[in-house]
Amino acid sequence: MKHITDNIAKRGSRAVTRLLLASLLVIPSAAFVSCSSFLDDQVPQATLTQDEVKDPKYIDDVLISAYAGLLSIEDMNASFSLWNYDTRSDDAYVGGSDFSDGEPFHRLELGVGVMTDDWPFASIWERFYNYLSRVSLSLDILATADQQSPVIQQRTAEMKFLRAYGHFQLKRLFKKIPFVNKPNMEEDDYNNLSNTEYTNDEGWQQIINDLEDAYPVLPTQQAEKGRPTKAACAAFLAKVYLYKAYHQDDENSNQVTSINNAELQKVVEYTNPQIYTGAGFGLEPDMHNNFRPETQYENGVESIWAIQYSKDDGTVYGNLNFSNRLIVPCIPKVHDSGNDFYKPSHNLVNAYRTTADGLPMLDDFASKDYTVGSTQTVDPRLFVTVGVPGTPYMFNPNFMVAETNTWSRGGGTYGYFVSLKQNVDPALTNVYLFDCDNQWASSMNRIVFRYADVLLMRAEAMAQLGQTDEAITLVNQVRKRAQGMMKSSVVSTYPNKYGVHYACGLYSGSYSKDQAMKIVKMERRLELAMESERFFDLVRWGDAATVINKYYTDEGKTMNFLKGAAFTPNKNEYIPIPYVQISASNGHYKQNCGNW
Repeated sequence: MKHITDNIAKRGSRAVTRLLLASLLVIPSAAFVSCSSFLDDQVPQATLTQDEVKDPKYIDDVLISAYAGLLSIEDMNASFSLWNYDTRSDDAYVGGSDFSDGEPFHRLELGVGVMTDDWPFASIWERFYNYLSRVSLSLDILATADQQSPVIQQRTAEMKFLRAYGHFQLKRLFKKIPFVNKPNMEEDDYNNLSNTEYTNDEGWQQIINDLEDAYPVLPTQQAEKGRPTKAACAAFLAKVYLYKAYHQDDENSNQVTSINNAELQKVVEYTNPQIYTGAGFGLEPDMHNNFRPETQYENGVESIWAIQYSKDDGTVYGNLNFSNRLIVPCIPKVHDSGNDFYKPSHNLVNAYRTTADGLPMLDDFASKDYTVGSTQTVDPRLFVTVGVPGTPYMFNPNFMVAETNTWSRGGGTYGYFVSLKQNVDPALTNVYLFDCDNQWASSMNRIVFRYADVLLMRAEAMAQLGQTDEAITLVNQVRKRAQGMMKSSVVSTYPNKYGVHYACGLYSGSYSKDQAMKIVKMERRLELAMESERFFDLVRWGDAATVINKYYTDEGKTMNFLKGAAFTPNKNEYIPIPYVQISASNGHYKQNCGNW
């Protein structure tokens, strides 16, 4: 990682105004997406005339570049999954060999020493706006075509969905962003973009507008995987409305000032189970099925929308998932020079400890470290999420995780836990896992919206609206799947084989609004851990400073690298607008609050 990050830091950066213009539409010779998806069927055209690009039968040759941008523009140092930025939460450490390895991310993890010219901020900013430039150009071309054509209408809806995705990710990271949402923008338009054109609330609304335009047009089913459906758009709308509902409307603060019930009702509307069950979505019986590369598991019942990757498509390595290459740990005799980033924290592992009733320890779960072989009971989802010493890596007993330096690139500095959800069983090397220049990539899809998230978003909205019984019922629906995994799942044999003890119960009785919210927040953490949601959830709730500073205090007792860490409220919730963007904006960009 170090040599790559050094190169990025040296090459400098361009302002978004130039960046948008420079990213010209190119039709690649081989597109991304899995073997059965629509992009594999596209025949590259040498040229398309002005009239041909308006023809519905050629339109996919144009739009392929926007879809391909979902993976071709990102890289392992600037992953569109944003795992690099979730390491600010209590779920994970940055990891790697030492503090100098990806140093800006380590500073971000500690909350101190972060600088506006740190290279990761410019890199992720540039890459997302390059992606948005492809989408914007596609929308401009679509606008010249026959607007009565159902194909043109649907493709326009898809591009608005993709534009919303780019803006959403940028807004979660930077808060104050310029929106590329006007037709036929010229150079002067780009040069005059402002990142304060909209208030925070209005910014979320711009994203919602695109999705609400797309929602009635998108079909219930798509023949080609990778295209968004009506359910995908509904899940996206629910998520954006959930962010919007927690108002941060003080320009000089990142605090949640109010919670809007009307917007929570929109979350309830767009998480209506009929939208999803009618389209065939539901919970996988084993949560691990969502994180398997095998063809029979990809785009499964719980995967509402996923970034599609491929292999054997005629390119050198295939359109593999390179964004997670840094997460692969050291694996003795397989990948001894593993990158070993995005390491699960002790705090996260301890959160899976349960009471005698099989319920989470909502308040004192971090009081004692969990170890395999202890009598402490845990939720089975722990072992689908985290490779814990004393258990198999990727469920393969030929690779037992151990507290040794052969399993830890940092010699234990960042602990010995490893992430499982992004990784693939080494036994599948050259089938779904590939050694590419001594770094490992896979063809496994990355799910963006899954049904469990939809259920928990609905539960959160219900709890905030005071409908606590309904909220707990939804939480129990997710927990019931976890409960079933004790007897039937990839980890169901662990009690007999490795001496772990499971207990996973359901909530019963009545709960106050505050109690219900505490339950929902914990359930989101347990279910979605290491999926890059935790930090953004904490900021959305207004809990980031309290939770993360307590984490620093507790975790710093044993993890020496966290000593001196401090989360500064009204600053560390967002990363700063990159210095190069501010300086090149001709005064049109304003820095986030926090005295950066």
